[in-house]
Amino acid sequence: MKNNELFDLTDKVAVITGAGSGLGAQFAITLSEAGADVVCVDKDADAAKRTADIVESAGRRAIILECDVSVEEQVRATMREAHNHFGHIDILVNNAGIADPSPSRVGQYKSADWHRVIDIDLHGVFYCCNESLPYLEAQGGGKIINVASIWGMVGGANVVPIPAYSAAKGAVINLTREIALEYGKQNIQVNALCPGFHLGTRLGEGATSDPDFVAVLTAITPMGRLAQAEEIRGPALFLASPASNFMTGQTLVTDGGVLAQ
Repeated sequence: MKNNELFDLTDKVAVITGAGSGLGAQFAITLSEAGADVVCVDKDADAAKRTADIVESAGRRAIILECDVSVEEQVRATMREAHNHFGHIDILVNNAGIADPSPSRVGQYKSADWHRVIDIDLHGVFYCCNESLPYLEAQGGGKIINVASIWGMVGGANVVPIPAYSAAKGAVINLTREIALEYGKQNIQVNALCPGFHLGTRLGEGATSDPDFVAVLTAITPMGRLAQAEEIRGPALFLASPASNFMTGQTLVTDGGVLAQ
């Protein structure tokens, strides 16, 4: 395979949740520029349309599907419609997620907040995998990228107490390993992408709008800065493309060196 074929996604179909903003929009733009058509899934249809317009400006096809990934019936309908529209699904990027609404220690954490984070960040990933895997298996393979976090690999409380988010992202990482083992012989590669601190994302808007908190995050990042949203594009393309065909069940960390400490 030639170098220019390693990252070629011509005529592939990518379903991206949370595609309306932040990292989700970056995933959609990146994969479309590599040749993929994109299913822009988001709870905010207007935001998804903005991303779809960018995809179409790159010469690829895009559709908008409004979906709350925490609602299994909506996910089922979304995957069915995506498959019916394009005839196949090749790549699933499970990006939709929320942060802890009110960060606090476990003893003071609201159970309603716990369930909301787990419903979206963990159950949503399961629902999307559960509904897409039969399509991937039937067509002979595909790629799943589960967007986790460095806080799924270590606790975050030394910076900010985020018990639900950390628990959900840790579970996503191990769910990724489990699915990879189950579907390896079906030519389905399943990997987790674990970003560090990125500017320009909906998930981090509250935190990164606080200069003092940005200073804290910058101080614990060995590279001495936070990432721009577009710096996720290279790792995402690698995991979505033939370049990663012999990689499955792995966790790719892009954190400026935070976890190396």
